Amino acid sequence: MAVIRIRDSEAFEQAFRRFKKSCEKSGILSELKKREHFEKPSVRKKKKSISARKRALKKVRGPRPSFNKETL
Repeated sequence: MAVIRIRDSEAFEQAFRRFKKSCEKSGILSELKKREHFEKPSVRKKKKSISARKRALKKVRGPRPSFNKETL
């Protein structure tokens, strides 16, 4: 669970921004989205294998070249 302490004379918007960032770091929102609907084990396994395949392809392709203003 994400918990923050509000500092003295801290604006609500700033505290709320820190709370949202801590929620994102701890993975609460992604966990909530994952548990929103029931997913059959076969579907979960299929998604996992697809993502592994994508990661492997990405690893084989290597890093993309970055372009600077100086190189153009």
